[in-house]
Amino acid sequence: MTDNYADLKPGMPESVGMSPSVLERARSLLADAVQERSVTAASIFVARRKTIVLSEGFGRLTPDDGSPAVDADSVFLIASITKPVTGCAMMMLVDRGVVALDDPVSKYISEFEGGERGKVLVRNLLTHTSGLPDMLPENTSLRRAHAPLGDFVKGATKTPLLYSPNTSFRYQSMGILLAAAIIERVTGERLRDFEEREIFVPLGMTRSALGLSRFKIPETVWCGVGKPPYSEDEERFGANSPYWRDMGHPWGGMHSSAPDLGVLLQTMLNGGEYGGKRLFSPASVEAMVADQNKRIDAPWGFGWALADSLVWNFFGDLVSSSTFGHTGATGTVFWADPERDLVCVILTNQMVEDGALLKRVSNVVSAAVVE
Repeated sequence: MTDNYADLKPGMPESVGMSPSVLERARSLLADAVQERSVTAASIFVARRKTIVLSEGFGRLTPDDGSPAVDADSVFLIASITKPVTGCAMMMLVDRGVVALDDPVSKYISEFEGGERGKVLVRNLLTHTSGLPDMLPENTSLRRAHAPLGDFVKGATKTPLLYSPNTSFRYQSMGILLAAAIIERVTGERLRDFEEREIFVPLGMTRSALGLSRFKIPETVWCGVGKPPYSEDEERFGANSPYWRDMGHPWGGMHSSAPDLGVLLQTMLNGGEYGGKRLFSPASVEAMVADQNKRIDAPWGFGWALADSLVWNFFGDLVSSSTFGHTGATGTVFWADPERDLVCVILTNQMVEDGALLKRVSNVVSAAVVE
């Protein structure tokens, strides 16, 4: 593991009230899954009270037997864990008074007009209450054509809303896309560059990037467990294609390592500060991980999933009600439990049994807290 994690230091589980033998069970669940090839790569990072008690990789970068081994710092495509990072970038602009959450989206994206689009607020993009769909009807054709991200933005500004804004909940990657478009228009730079300068560099997250950046696909973990031959579409725009890996889509295109994501979670537990550097105000952190959808009984924060969220909650059954985080369709989850001062990141390269593996490992990590 890299050594630039200022507030997180390696230590013994017993020193922070965790059971080594129970943590070993969490480790074994991932090791066994790799051995059985339900996944071919995995990584786990666990820290409590700013003490790293487990950080390890399993398997190989690709399904090939001779592929390099995965280690604690291996880089995965983390899929929708990208969404709370986009939310963090937006909240930086809120902290600075550049954007307000109750601003209409049309203030920043003038072409987002007609029908009830004028009712969609910035906050709705981050809480999945905008009425936008998860994916565009033309998603496949756009990907097949290697369309730039801007074409997805154009589609999102014109696609019909599925319901009246702020009246219901529907998980929507296109809302996160428009949030990213606002960030880019306000800052005048690509989201990937903004996040690199404002989040990854200050936190020492050297193994993180939106898109590929300095990484090469063979140096990262392969998504899925299958070997060639692949379908023509999979080769052209699938999860391992150069197009999809470097698109930098703000709803699922980030690469990262388990320790890097642990740093971001610890920053949130610290109230927005890490290693003497403040990235977010305590007020922003509180808002990001508070239920913003109480009126419609669909718990969600600003970009962050909550323990009581209706969908995509793979934090397990034993976390406290204040737990926040996110999961990703490539077989990833990260969460922080403020009541136990506990951070957990589990990265794999394929979703298993609708997230059952992630939930089981998360349960054991929670169970390892004994005092």
